[in-house]
Amino acid sequence: MTDINKVIDEMPTEVYERLLTAVELGKWDDGTVLTSQQRASTQQVVMLYQARKLHQTEHFTINSEGQVNELSKSELKKQFKGETIAKFKEKQL
Repeated sequence: MTDINKVIDEMPTEVYERLLTAVELGKWDDGTVLTSQQRASTQQVVMLYQARKLHQTEHFTINSEGQVNELSKSELKKQFKGETIAKFKEKQL
């Protein structure tokens, strides 16, 4: 039996990125749709990788303790303060 911790420790970044894309899109690189079991298992591997190797602090990411980072509304406002999402042109007459 393979130790999942060893798999995560030795997983190249490229493999993680492919697994992440598969979970996000619901299909493999070749277009084959993931089964519900494949999606659940792949999502668990992605979350373990994020927790152990990425040390993320963004909203709704997995932290090093394996918990979901949930930022407060005020923290999110600070994070996005001053960023322009869209710019509209005024209608010229």
